[in-house]
Formats: sequence, C-alpha cells, structure tokens
Amino acid sequence: MPETPLAPPVSRLRRLRVDLGTIITVGVLGQAALLIGLGYWGAQRIVGTLAASVHRADHQRVEDRIRAFLDKGVAVTRTMAAAPQLEPAGPASAPSAALMWALLAETPELDSVYVADERARMLMVLRYPQPAVRHIVREAGVTRERWDFKLPDSEGGDARSRYVTQRTDERQTQYNPLARRWYQQAVGSGQPVWTAPYVFDAAHELGVTYAIPLRRDTAQGEHTLVVATDVTLGRLSDFVRQFSHSGYGDSALLSSDGRVLARSDAPGVPQALAPPQGGVLGALAAQLSGPAARLSSQTLDLDGHAYLVQSSVLPATGWTLLSWVPENKVLGGVRGAVVWGFVMALGFLTLMLLLSLRMARGITRPVERLARNARRIGRLELQALPRVDSRLLEIQHLDQALAESARGLQAFMKFVPVDVVRQLMAQGHALTASGEPRELTVMFTDVRGFTHMAESVSAQQLVAQMTRYFNAASQVIMQHGGTLDKFVGDALMVLWGAPVELADAPLQACRAAQDLQRTFDALNAEWALAGLPAFETCIGIHTGPVVAGVLGADDRLTYTALGDTVNVASRVEDLNRALGTRILISDTTRSALGERLPTRAIGAVPLRGRQTTLEVWELLERAPPQPDPGA
Repeated sequence: MPETPLAPPVSRLRRLRVDLGTIITVGVLGQAALLIGLGYWGAQRIVGTLAASVHRADHQRVEDRIRAFLDKGVAVTRTMAAAPQLEPAGPASAPSAALMWALLAETPELDSVYVADERARMLMVLRYPQPAVRHIVREAGVTRERWDFKLPDSEGGDARSRYVTQRTDERQTQYNPLARRWYQQAVGSGQPVWTAPYVFDAAHELGVTYAIPLRRDTAQGEHTLVVATDVTLGRLSDFVRQFSHSGYGDSALLSSDGRVLARSDAPGVPQALAPPQGGVLGALAAQLSGPAARLSSQTLDLDGHAYLVQSSVLPATGWTLLSWVPENKVLGGVRGAVVWGFVMALGFLTLMLLLSLRMARGITRPVERLARNARRIGRLELQALPRVDSRLLEIQHLDQALAESARGLQAFMKFVPVDVVRQLMAQGHALTASGEPRELTVMFTDVRGFTHMAESVSAQQLVAQMTRYFNAASQVIMQHGGTLDKFVGDALMVLWGAPVELADAPLQACRAAQDLQRTFDALNAEWALAGLPAFETCIGIHTGPVVAGVLGADDRLTYTALGDTVNVASRVEDLNRALGTRILISDTTRSALGERLPTRAIGAVPLRGRQTTLEVWELLERAPPQPDPGA
C-alpha cells in the first residue's frame, strides 16, 4: 500500500514566522520604550536636580550676604571691645568717640555704635537722623544729653573733616541705658548677644543690636561696660529682596519666634513684628516644626502649584531664612521640550543618539575650556583668556561670568598687593583673617609740604607727578625685597620681613631708603628743569615686634602689620621736619645695622603721643669725609 505523502507544513511555518516577528517587534518596541522611558525619567530627574541646585545657589547667596552683613556689626563691636581705653564719659571719652566715629565711617552698613557703663553713662555715635555724637549721663532719675552734630556724608570730605562739631544741643530726657533691652540682655547673659528686634530710640525704626559685656578692673573697683552696634531691619530687607531680582521666586527672614523681619513678596519695610498670614509664606511657617536644618530642601504643594523651598538658620541670631520659587518658573519650557524630544525619538531613535553624542561633545568641550580658564583665574593669570563659544545659553552665561570675573580681578589687582597674595597662596595660607607675631622693619615715607604743593598745581599735573613718584618708589622697594603695604595719600608704608622671611631686613630697608632718596633727587632735578615743584621726601625706619597677617573683616581683608612698632616708625618719620633730616632710623634699627652704613647720632628725642623718649640716628646717604691724618 503506497504511503500517503505528508502535507507541507506551510501554515505552521507561517504561524512560526508571524509569532517570531511579533516577538522581535514587541521586543524591539519594548526595549525602545524602556530606553525612552528611562531616558525620560532620567531627564526629569536631571531637570529637577538642576532646578533645585539653581534655587539652592540663590538661597545660599542671600544667606551669605545677610551673614556677612551681620558679621560687620560683630567685627566692629569686637574691635571696640578690644580697645585698651573705652569710656562713655570722662577724659577718655574724647578718644573713645573718635574711635567709634572712625569705625562707623568705615562701616556704612551700621547705623550706630555705642558704649554704656553701670552708672547709666553712655557714649553713642550715630548716623541717623543726622551724624552726631551723643553723650548721656543719668543722675537722680534725670537724664542729661549733649548732642554734638557733625557733617553728613553727603557734604563730602574725609571722616576727620566731617568729625568737626557743627552745633551742640543739650536736652533732658528720661532715656535710661540700664533699662534698654541690649544692656539688660548683655549683662544678664554675661556673653555677646543679638537682641530681639525693637524700635530704636534715635532712628525710630525697627532693628536689632549686637552687644558685648565687658568687665574691667580700675582703681575704683570692677567696672562694667557694654559695647554695641545697631542694624535696622530696612537694610536686611534690601538683602532679602535681592533674591527676587532674578524674577524666579521670593524669600523671607523670620525671627526665632516666627515673626517676619523682612520679606521680598511684600513692598516696604515691616513696621511691626507679626507672624506671616496666608500665602506661600504662611503655609511654610505653618509647616516648620522645630529648628530647621542649616540648609534643608523640600517641596510645597499649594493651590495646585508646586514650590521648591529652601530654609536655613543663621546660627548667631537663630533667625530662619526661607525662600520659595514655583517649580514651573524654574523649569519653564524645559519639561515640554523634553516630552517633545522623546516623542520624536520614537521615530528618530538613531538620529537622536547621534544628536545626543554631538550635544555631549558640545557641552563637555566648552566646559573643559571653561575649567581651564577658571584655573587660570584662580592663579591670577588674567591676560589673554580665550573666550568659549557655545550655543548653550548656560555655558554662554558661565563664559560671560568668568570674563567679567577676570575683568573685575584685573581692575582689583591695581588696588591690592598681588605679589603678596600670590606669596600667601604659594605658602598655603588661607586667605582669611589671621595674624602672628613677627619681627619686622617698618618704613614710612612722606612728602614735605605736600598740602601746600597740592594747592599750587593743577590736579592733572599733581596726579602725573604722583604717578611717576610712586612708580619710582615701588621699583626701588621691590629691588630691596620690601613689601609695599599701603599708600596713605602721599605717604608710603613698607614692610621688610613679611609675608616672606627676609635675611637682614634692617640693612635692606636702610639701603632702600638711600636708593629712594637718590631716585627722588634725580626725579626732582628733572622736574626742576621743567619748572615743576619738587617732592622733598622724609623717611623713618623702625624695627620691632608686630602682629602681621591677613587682617580685617570677613569680606574685606588686607595683608598688613599692627602694633606699637608701626606707630613708632610713623613718629620717627615725623621727626625729620623738626630735625631738618631726610632719613631717620630708630636705635633698634641702628643696632641691627651696625657699622655697615654711615649714620649720625641724634640722641634721645620725645615722640608725639608717647611718654618716653627714643634714641634716633640719621642715616647718611654718603659716608662723612674722614680727617686727613697728615694735616
């Protein structure tokens, strides 16, 4: 029986091919969907992280400005507390008032500085409503006040000229320093305090006070003082409003008990302290339970809108800084662009991959070039920085910011000793306020009769001569290893032995003085031929211990030296006018110099502002003629 032939398995093979194709199709689509989904999720995370980072940076910027602002008050108060003599009344009150006036003039962020003692005597220097020195003495329940009114800043002139009293007003009030909040909190706690906000007596504005209690022993027994500075809430409001200048969000500053000190979402300055009510700030204040973290992040959903929120606490005051921004404002159309891009990626996956690789190269290469520029700026190598061209707006902004930073540093380098900064960085010193005792040689120079000269020549001619004069002096000082500390009008202050140790600093300083006079003589001879006035320079040098280092406030530092040695060097320079000399050195400098340079003994002379005399010597610019032994 013949075998029945098998039917060809056409339908089964067709079904197999259809199923496998479906599987492959589903697999490819599934993998593409997975990749697109993961990419979309990752893009959303990146966008969210970017939004939070931008918001956090803005928040941190405002916090840093506020903390630096408050630190100004702390620094000024500590400087007053460190003064050897600080009295609210009596003979020592005059120099105390001058010191406080100088500190207030150099710190425009503050409104007033003052000191009071346990006898209800108070000395106050204030800026508002008019610059004045306020003397307060309370006896038998009656307060007698004397107001010495000064010139306002708008009148121009330096702090010394504005300190001249214009008129005096005497009055009787009931003001009692011992009953004020700042005095009671400082004395009660026995340590520096920031007060809660209150209305200032003189300015009639809400503000806060930083106060430090002091206990000093005198011949009459223990003496209690409180030194303090005032800051109005209006100035804090200006800083808080800076957050909203970018147009993204708002911020507010709350006291430790939850009341509004300043806010950017409402105009004006708070006239009364009250907890926030309604709106985003009210919802945020309600959600705050217990102390916030120093910099905590969270998201707030309110009325169908999502807000990115940052909060931090200022440790010194216990105040809370809050900032919030609508999430959609930060992200803008980025999310829509992401969705549209991934929809298009369904049909152009390969094209998107190539575009992504190209985009990555377009980001990383400019960023690497920007990083190289940033490293050069960090090393203060600011000449011929290459610009980075990119189609990405953020990179353009970053390139523009680095270029502006370089231009700002180039301008700033003309006002600071760049070589000193580089030496400190090379030695690994942190550029923060610090100091150490050192043995230095300090030089002061001054132009004799400069004030009369400035009145007799034009401003342009005076500037031209001063520029040549200072350029010549700087070259000589650098040749002898000196550090030009500062220009004080027509005077110079120079250090030998800091910040880098210098072998035989007194000898180098004295040789520099001789070279300076020779250089100035040549310059004066040239000016004489041109009919220009000469710069007759006096030089004083002193060697001794100082405190040298990076000194100043947290946001304004300078490398300098402080101490009695600096004051003595300035006084030694002053003696040249009375003695008819050009270079004077102190006995300590002469001892270190020995017989290596020609000198002439002057003797013991009194110094202005000092009770003891000082042995000084004239440094001769050439050796005196020796007598002929055969004569």
